Amino acid sequence: MAAPEDAPRMGDPQQPQHPQHRLMQFTNCRLVRGHRLVQDDLWVRDGRIVDPEPIFFDEQAKAHTRIDCGNAIIAPGYLDLQINGGYGVDFSYDTDTIEEGVAKVARGLITNGVTSFCPTLVTSPNDSYHTILPRIPREVERGAGILGIHAEGPFINPQKKGAHPENCIQTIEKGLSTLEDTYGSLERIKIVTLAPEKVSDPEVIGQLVERGITVSLGHSMASLGDGERAVQQGASLITHLFNAMLPFHHRDPGLVGLLASDAVPPGRTVYFGIIADGVHTHPAALRIAYRTHPQGLILVTDAISALGLEEGVHHIGQLPLEVKQGRAFIAGTETLCGSIAPMDECVRIFHKATGCSVVYAIEAATLHPAQCLKIEKRKGTLDFGSDADFILLDDDLRVLSTWIAGDCVHNK
Repeated sequence: MAAPEDAPRMGDPQQPQHPQHRLMQFTNCRLVRGHRLVQDDLWVRDGRIVDPEPIFFDEQAKAHTRIDCGNAIIAPGYLDLQINGGYGVDFSYDTDTIEEGVAKVARGLITNGVTSFCPTLVTSPNDSYHTILPRIPREVERGAGILGIHAEGPFINPQKKGAHPENCIQTIEKGLSTLEDTYGSLERIKIVTLAPEKVSDPEVIGQLVERGITVSLGHSMASLGDGERAVQQGASLITHLFNAMLPFHHRDPGLVGLLASDAVPPGRTVYFGIIADGVHTHPAALRIAYRTHPQGLILVTDAISALGLEEGVHHIGQLPLEVKQGRAFIAGTETLCGSIAPMDECVRIFHKATGCSVVYAIEAATLHPAQCLKIEKRKGTLDFGSDADFILLDDDLRVLSTWIAGDCVHNK
């Protein structure tokens, strides 16, 4: 990728912020736009993607900087709605270095094309939530953006606890006040994963949704009927489909059955996270999910502290974990406890396993998570007016560079 001499070098992470109103033009590229690859230029100003026509005709302005992208694909930056940590950091465990830990992960994720994420806390003691939640930064300089926290637990079913400590699992005894007491505050929370069969108060899910919180169903023994009732109350996401839930059965397909349920309210989409790391979900299961309900599929990493590290013993929340032969287990067991595959690898694995289009594989990590969180007007697309968070990819879907608010924050 070449740029004129007066343009900032794409590979220089120390380049200064662009002056206000500076207009950038990315040329010789293919844009992911309108569910297809379009040969067109990308225009950026003031941290947003802009429509060039009024700039040409009304302002009669030209680009201050033109960057030749070498026929690369320009896609929205990846969004990861479920990530427990990485690069030696565990969001639920490292309570003494919360700010530094989140910043380290945010700066590591940009190398994988992730421009925004939800730091995820597994089931923990109340004191841990009270300590961690207020200290998670709202933004990290030259790092991936923080969309809000994903609280995965503690209101889950102990029979499907996975890597969650059973002694910290709770039930919702007093409606919404139980959640407020547990987390200390709901202000920073964007997603709550809970087991719907453990929710006795039918108003709780709706109350969370009214506060702008996405309710996700997971770590659960729920029947299809339990899941359908939760969706009718406002739940809109399933946490890591196929994992930590009842397996599909033809008489009661459980939460998996929501992908084909006729009880979902009209106009509503049930989204589901799925881990395409080559370990958690068999390629045939990926294909079944994709072909059954493609509009709801969201790629998540469910990455743990061992992301980016070598084999050995690490932590997930309160439990020790061991990475061996490319897989992460609760130490001393054969229980999987999270992924160590970065998002760009998940996109490539999913694309190969399902035979889907390049654009669909990208949208499963961009548009779909943005739609699930109702932030698609500013994240997850290259539409005019959206944030200029984007990545350049080669034809093998490998990340060439990462841009946030129009600034290059990573270059291969």
